[in-house]
Amino acid sequence: MTSPASALAPVLLIKSGGAAALAEWRASFDEFAPGLGLEVRAWDDPEVDPARVQFVLVWQPEAGRLAQFPNLKAILSAAAGVDHILADPHLPELPIVRMVTPETQQRMAEFTLMSSLMLLKDMPRIIAQQARAEWREFSTPRTARETRVGVLGLGALGLSAARIHAAVGFETAGWARSPRSEEGLACFAGAEALPAFLARTDLLICLLPETADTRHIIDAGLLSQLPKGAALINVGRGSHVCLPDLLAALDSAHLSAAVLDVFEEEPLPAGAAVWRHPRVLVTPHAAATPSRRERARQAAVAMAAVLNGLPPPHLYDRARGY
Repeated sequence: MTSPASALAPVLLIKSGGAAALAEWRASFDEFAPGLGLEVRAWDDPEVDPARVQFVLVWQPEAGRLAQFPNLKAILSAAAGVDHILADPHLPELPIVRMVTPETQQRMAEFTLMSSLMLLKDMPRIIAQQARAEWREFSTPRTARETRVGVLGLGALGLSAARIHAAVGFETAGWARSPRSEEGLACFAGAEALPAFLARTDLLICLLPETADTRHIIDAGLLSQLPKGAALINVGRGSHVCLPDLLAALDSAHLSAAVLDVFEEEPLPAGAAVWRHPRVLVTPHAAATPSRRERARQAAVAMAAVLNGLPPPHLYDRARGY
């Protein structure tokens, strides 16, 4: 039975992981946010008074729902991206916080490095040979030290990916819209530097934010500027890649392979051509999802900042689009 004191407590509403995850969310917030006085409730709990909801932690909230909470102070994304929140045409003008944690950065760094090494060792060919029970020995043309990696987007996740590649020995560079400086990393900035960045990139890793300017940025024009035989790893947003152009570049052998973790339509439809392309590795948006405990830790920091009148970390900037 709910006590009178807890009945008056402000509510943190959760839409991530479903009912099965609620106990874990509650235990994690008990650990990291005991002083905030929030009651953690499920998104679809019919007994929650909308006026008590001060924070929401959400993934793909249905359109119009967020506008129903008159005392909402901030919207916390359950993931690094916020496009699933911005899709709501009735979205209230409130702070939106991206879920970027140290664990997210580590997981993304590990995933991109794994993908680069798989492409370096021609794992698509190995997988295809195993499917045919075909033993055919081959060698790959170069090592990491002879391979130029280019990270498109140098935010927190992009920098983590670039650093781990440089540590392994890849010749690593990064590109961002505005100038950056990072020890041991060649940094390119702005549209005028993009062609030079692409021309020196054998493995292109996309970790751009989703903005109007980045939609279908990886198209035939961009891919043609990569050296013949280059490969692509997209772990940014599905909207970054024009899939017909990518498939054409693979079929012409201008591009050697691709690892795709994100797609414009998810789950990826069974009829999508990339499922069956011999030079594409498809992963189910699995690159960098942090644990619920880690997300609760980060959400607690963000909520405490908001309640104290301070800007929370990883606040979405509507003007910049990320």
